[in-house]
Amino acid sequence: MQISKSLRASLNSCLPSIVIGSFLSVAMLQPIANAQSSQNLDSPAQPELGDNVLIFSPSMLSADIQAQIDKVYTIQQHSEFGTARYALLFLPGEYHVDIPVGFYTQVLGLGVTPDAVQITGNVHSDASLPRNNATCTFWRGVEGFAVTPTGGTNGTMQWAVSQAVPFRRMHILGNIVLHQKGGWASGGWMSDSLIDGNVGAGPQQQWISRNSEWGSWTGANWNMVFVGIPHPPVGEWPQPPYTKVERTPIVREKPFLQVDAKGNWSVRVPALQTNSQGITWHGGSTRGQSIAFSQFYIARADKDSAASMNAQLANGKNLLLTPGIYDLTEPVHITRPNTIVLGLGFATLHPTNGTAAISTADVDGIDIAGILFDAGEKSSPVLVEVGPQGSHASHAKNPIFLHDVFFRVGGGGVGRAKVNLLINSNDTIIDHTWIWRADHGKGVGWTSNLSDNGLVVNGNNVTVYGLFVEHHQQFQVLWNGNRGRTYFYQSEIPYDPPDQSGWTSAPGTNGWASYKVADNVTNHEAWGLGIYSVFRHPNVTLTRAIEVPVTPGVRFHHMITVALDNLGEISNVIDDKGGPTHVAPNRVSPKVTEFPQ
Repeated sequence: MQISKSLRASLNSCLPSIVIGSFLSVAMLQPIANAQSSQNLDSPAQPELGDNVLIFSPSMLSADIQAQIDKVYTIQQHSEFGTARYALLFLPGEYHVDIPVGFYTQVLGLGVTPDAVQITGNVHSDASLPRNNATCTFWRGVEGFAVTPTGGTNGTMQWAVSQAVPFRRMHILGNIVLHQKGGWASGGWMSDSLIDGNVGAGPQQQWISRNSEWGSWTGANWNMVFVGIPHPPVGEWPQPPYTKVERTPIVREKPFLQVDAKGNWSVRVPALQTNSQGITWHGGSTRGQSIAFSQFYIARADKDSAASMNAQLANGKNLLLTPGIYDLTEPVHITRPNTIVLGLGFATLHPTNGTAAISTADVDGIDIAGILFDAGEKSSPVLVEVGPQGSHASHAKNPIFLHDVFFRVGGGGVGRAKVNLLINSNDTIIDHTWIWRADHGKGVGWTSNLSDNGLVVNGNNVTVYGLFVEHHQQFQVLWNGNRGRTYFYQSEIPYDPPDQSGWTSAPGTNGWASYKVADNVTNHEAWGLGIYSVFRHPNVTLTRAIEVPVTPGVRFHHMITVALDNLGEISNVIDDKGGPTHVAPNRVSPKVTEFPQ
C-alpha cells in the first residue's frame, strides 16, 4: 500500500470497522447458511462446499439472490482483518443483480467460458477508505463471468482496488475504471480478460495486464506493464510510463471450477502456452483438461487439519480448500506430481506451531492457487517452500505454478516469518502474488511482526508475473538462481526502521535493497519495476532500490523510485544509477530506462 503523511489519520478509520465486521460475521453467518440450504439448485451432482460458499442458479428469484449478496457484503464491506471468508458461485445462466465485492470475497462464474454466466447490473469494488481512497482495498476477486454494466454497452464497471485482487477470465460488455471517482488506488492485476470498451486507469499508481484485450486503454501514473496484450496503448516509457512485452513467454492460466450442461462439476486445468497473446477462450472453452470433483478432497476449516489433508494427498487426491481459516500445527506436504491445491474465497492457511504452511517435493506440474498465507505468532522459518533445499530436477516441460498466492505477516495479529516464499525448484512460475509485512492493523511494529524476506529464489528458470512485495526488514526479494525473469515489480520498503545503524546490509550501505540479484548470478532480466519509500523516522535512507551484479546477462528495463513522504530518500534507482528521490521543494521521482545502459 502507498500512503503519504496526509493519509495516516485516515488509516485509523480502518480499525473501528474491523470490530464491526467481526461482530456482524458472527451474527449473520447462520441466516446465510440457512438460506443457502433451501435453494432450489439445478445441478444434479451438487458438491457440499460448506456454509460460506453460496451457489446461485438462474432459476432463483433475483430478489432472493440479492438478499444473500447483501448479507455477505454487510459482513465483509469493512472487514479488512476479519475472520469470515466467502465465495459466491453462479451457475451458467443470466442474472440481474448488483454485486458489491468486499474483503475476502471471491465471485466466480461456473461456465466453461465467461460468457456462459451473464450478469446484468453493477459488479463493483469500492474504495474502503474515505475520500474515494482505495489504497487499502485488498483481498477480493472476480473470475469467469460476463458483466453488462448498468447503462449497457455505454455503462462502466467500477473496480477500485489495490493489491491481492485477482481479475481473471472476465468479459465486460462496456467500460471499466480502476479507481473510484479519481481517488487513489494501488493495484493491480488483470489476466485472460476481454473489455469491449475502455479501461480507465485514472490515478492507479501501477498495474499489470497479462493476456488481455480491450477496445482502448487510457491513463498512466508510475508503472504500467502490458504482457501478451495484442493492442497495448500508444506511448513509450518514460512518458507515459508504459512497459510492453509483446508475447507472454510461458504461462498456464489458473485452474477454475466449471459445471457442464449435465450439471457435472469439475476443475479445468488450462493447457501450457508459450509465446502467447490475448485471451484463451476466443474459440469457446479454454484448452486444457478437466479433473472430476471426485478426484478432489473438499477441505473444511471447521473440521480439517494438516494431518487430515496430508492423508488425502497421500491417497492421491487433489485439494479444494473451501473458505475459512485453517490453523495448521504442521505443514501441508505436496509430494505427487500434478497435484492441484485450489483455494476458494481466500481460504487462509495459518501455521500455529512455527512451521511452514505448505512444502512441496521437487516434482512436475504442482499447481497451488487462490490461497492467503497468514503467519502465526510463533516464527516460521518459511511459509511456503517449493522444493526442498538442493532441488535440481528440470520441470521445463511441465512447470510448477503458483497463481494468486498471497502472504501476510501481521495486521490480523502478531505474525512472524523469516522467509515468506522460498523457491528451490527450477522452472517454477508465479502468476500474481502479494507478499506483505503489514504496516497497519494489529501486531504491527519493528520488533513485533518480524519478517526478513518476502521472496527468496534459489531455483533456475523461475518466472514471475505480477510481483508485489512490501515492508520486509531485509531484502524484499533475494534472487540467487540463474535465468530468472520478472514481469512487473511493485515494492514499498519498510516504513519503520527506527534508525540507520539497525538497518544496513553492508558497511557503507544504507538499508537493504528492495530487489537484490546475488553477486554470483550471470543471467537475469526484469521489466517494469517501481520501488517506493515512506520513512517514519528521521535520518534513515536507502542507498539503492535495486542491487545487481554488473554483467551482460543481467538486464533491467524501465525502473522508477518514488518518495511518498518527506523523510529520508532512496539515493539511487539501481546500483549507482538514477540519483535520489525528493519530495520538497519539488517532487523528483527518478527513472532509469535500461541497465546496463
